[in-house]
Amino acid sequence: MLTKKQVSEIREHLQRAQNPIFFFDNDADGVCSFLLLQRYLGRGKGVPIKSFPDVAEEYFKKVVEFKADYIFFLDKPVISKEFFDLAEKSGVNVVWIDHHMIDKEDVPDFVYYYNPLFNESKSDEPVTALCYQIANKTEDLWILVAGCISDRFVPPEYSDFEKKYPDLALSSSDSFDIYYKSQIGKIAKIINFGLKDRTTNVMNMIRFFLAASSPYEVLEESSGNQTMYYRYKQVDSKYKRLLKKSISFVGEGRMIFFPYGGDLSISSDISNELSYLFKDKIVVVLYNKGSKVNISMRGKGVRDIFARAIKDIEGARGGGHENAIGGQINSKDVERFRERLEELIG
Repeated sequence: MLTKKQVSEIREHLQRAQNPIFFFDNDADGVCSFLLLQRYLGRGKGVPIKSFPDVAEEYFKKVVEFKADYIFFLDKPVISKEFFDLAEKSGVNVVWIDHHMIDKEDVPDFVYYYNPLFNESKSDEPVTALCYQIANKTEDLWILVAGCISDRFVPPEYSDFEKKYPDLALSSSDSFDIYYKSQIGKIAKIINFGLKDRTTNVMNMIRFFLAASSPYEVLEESSGNQTMYYRYKQVDSKYKRLLKKSISFVGEGRMIFFPYGGDLSISSDISNELSYLFKDKIVVVLYNKGSKVNISMRGKGVRDIFARAIKDIEGARGGGHENAIGGQINSKDVERFRERLEELIG
């Protein structure tokens, strides 16, 4: 977790920020991190980052458009040098809150960087947990849980959630048990699937969550969340078909290697559930979007395996956690990448 000093510093940044912009990762952990801070502060604009894997230079246009005096990055492990160059030139304050392992030399001196992995007591809980620590609003306990379980973490406050919302909880120490088998897990999935929509609908969903006073408002279909539920059901249907197809790729070896294409990028969700169903496997899911292929890997030690597999492959990049990473390679290098994985994994 963050230290008391770090929490105090971040709160000071938030209070000084009169017109902040929050850039957050395009998943439930990123969204819930933003929800917690915005509901705490009561001001600011939120922008989900859809560029992969970094925050591209083009997003700085939003800073100019909103006339932001503060930039907050939430749950983003990679920010492009070009973005940082523009931020430094403009003189805008930058606060970066993250939980991924990175090279700290990539963090410019003018950026306020907070990551408990670099504290004396190292930890890598989701950014949702860090933002809950900052905001400290118990009425947002359900948002904390939704964001954390989607990122494979059961927060210490989960016992409080079970007592307050026993009908939404599942008694388990396995975050993915809760994610796949409970009603609070359904809320996390609604967020993840709702993000795979047009920008207008995504922002409408986020506004709905900002105004929601309880998780029951989310779970009850209404005129206020009709579009969100339509997209959730649409994506869920496609997701179930892809998951079923991916399971057919499971063999005797240690690796599940599943490539797919189409109009829906959902590799992270597929790789998560495959790793939940086949805990002893190394899961590699590839989404082909033309000249580039996005990669989601899950399994023991995949960060190191991925780094070794892409060594000397031009344009390959990515990273993340020890057992869960995201990356990208050129489509022409897929077979080469696969061959290296087979050599490394066996």
